Amino acid sequence: GKPGVHHKRSRRSRRQSTCPLQRLRRTVQKKPPPETAMNNDAAAATTTASIRATLLETGADGLARFRDVLIPLPHGTPASRLTALAPCGGWQLRRSPPGFASGWHCTGEPQWLLVLQGRMEIGLRDGSARTFGAGEFFYSGDLLPAGCAFDDAIHGHRSRAVGDAPLITMFVRAAHWQPESA
Repeated sequence: GKPGVHHKRSRRSRRQSTCPLQRLRRTVQKKPPPETAMNNDAAAATTTASIRATLLETGADGLARFRDVLIPLPHGTPASRLTALAPCGGWQLRRSPPGFASGWHCTGEPQWLLVLQGRMEIGLRDGSARTFGAGEFFYSGDLLPAGCAFDDAIHGHRSRAVGDAPLITMFVRAAHWQPESA
């Protein structure tokens, strides 16, 4: 157009714009204020909201046991839920060859165990066992009861590599954790 002359676009042409930046600008402008976003976050947390996990713990009788638990996911967005941030005391990687098997033992400190490669079986005194594969995890809180000396006939669990692949695990030291029951 000519300099100094303003052209007026019709309402219809503004609504039908195909420019991705204009569509994005309209989407961003329609976001709710922060107070509403927090309320939506809380509503999403009550509907979505947990990951099922395994807890390896010591019962009042001193025996190790498994318990299925729910880990709440109160943070994030409906498309990407998050747990609360938890402190940790460091991490270690372990590589165990095929055929690896531990003796009976208790966890020295509470920790998350993540299987990165291979398969790991955790066996208990009652004969039960659970196997965890790559991408699976559990919380190991099977601690020796306070004031007790380790008794090889009562305490602990054992672990072993299952299959022909090396077992690669990550241990993340954690504070004592009490989740919801599943």
